[in-house]
Amino acid sequence: MKRKTSFSSIINTSSRYSNLTSNLALASPLPVGVKVSFEFFPPDTDKSNQTLWNSILRLAPLNPSFVSITYGAGGTTRERTHDTVSRIHKETKLKAAAHLTCVSATREEVDSVARQYWATGIHHIVALRGDSPKGVYDYVSDTKGYLSAEDLVAGLKKIANFQISVAAYPESHPKASSSEADLDNLKRKIDAGATQAITQYFFNVDTYLRFLNRARTAGITVPIIPGILPVTNFKRVAEFSKLCGTNIPLWMKGLFAGLDDEPETRKLIAASLAAEQCRVLNANGINQFHFYTMNQADLCFAICHMLGVQPQPLMKA
Repeated sequence: MKRKTSFSSIINTSSRYSNLTSNLALASPLPVGVKVSFEFFPPDTDKSNQTLWNSILRLAPLNPSFVSITYGAGGTTRERTHDTVSRIHKETKLKAAAHLTCVSATREEVDSVARQYWATGIHHIVALRGDSPKGVYDYVSDTKGYLSAEDLVAGLKKIANFQISVAAYPESHPKASSSEADLDNLKRKIDAGATQAITQYFFNVDTYLRFLNRARTAGITVPIIPGILPVTNFKRVAEFSKLCGTNIPLWMKGLFAGLDDEPETRKLIAASLAAEQCRVLNANGINQFHFYTMNQADLCFAICHMLGVQPQPLMKA
């Protein structure tokens, strides 16, 4: 008789996990109780605006926990981020989260944006230090600005009781002096008032599970939501991964080999790969996932379907 394995119904609150990564997760029944969230980026043209809203409308019936809107390097999309988040809040029933960084802005400027969000009913902030403007390698805060994400989180908590998400790095931030220092930085952000963390994307499931175990051992108890990136352009993702420190497994390179001119085939592989990744994580007790959509909905919709996430009526009439 096959022994049943019990997993916690609460997202990754345990430091223990089962070694199931060798099992074929897609052969298992559909998961139950999975929660999802989606990240979009603000549009810069009328065409991309239509693409964004088509994607939002496509994914909204999946009843995500929240949807987040990114903030460009150096704060370059500040107004577009604000406009997009505000429109989501006004025109849909989705819970919108605004990315907010401390790059190229004073405390007063950042605080003003945060107060505007709170006043309009947007109470979830993804607080990030942010990337330096193009051409600037090392991060330098404004002389009158927040010094770090930890500092930003503490400042936001003084303004209002925001729900605050912060970034976590299973393979460490590329500029961290060590994995221990990077984990200490995450703990400081949590201690400053962050309510959950969302990870950088990764492809080795064991990398996330080991990181989660280390975080729990370090006393970090908030949810650490795995960030999932469906890969449709392998070459571009491989180049970006070198910059952000994400490892590309050899087996993954083989999956996309010879498909540079086969975009539809790449989409099929991307959906099955991300679904398998999520289902193996789910088999190890993880029941919440944050998808980096790249404003493309169909892949995420298909992946969510394989996770048992079913459409529900949600949009306002």
